[in-house]
Amino acid sequence: MGRQDNECCEEVRHDELQVQEAQQALVDALTAERMAQTFRALADPTRVRILSALTKTELCVSDLAVVLGMSISAISHQLRLLRGLRLVRRRRAGKHIYYALDDEHVRDLFERGLEHVQHE
Repeated sequence: MGRQDNECCEEVRHDELQVQEAQQALVDALTAERMAQTFRALADPTRVRILSALTKTELCVSDLAVVLGMSISAISHQLRLLRGLRLVRRRRAGKHIYYALDDEHVRDLFERGLEHVQHE
């Protein structure tokens, strides 16, 4: 029977310098949880499509519903979640509420993720 490819080293040992570097780079539990929540939000194709629509311009809920071919209530539900995670922000203008990416960090995160999946 051939050698199985697994995720473990064949020899149990560690490099103290590499371990120290990794420990210094390790994020705390709260930061890890916040990042996990952000990536869970991005695990939904509808939310990714909403973010992609908002990369170029701010849009109101009804505009997003038309762009995505979905109901206003479905879009509102997704926007509420995205806003709670600070991925989008809203701005009131009279009777309309416009949504945009929260900041350049969100735009960069989205664009980097897109580059990654489109890279061959």
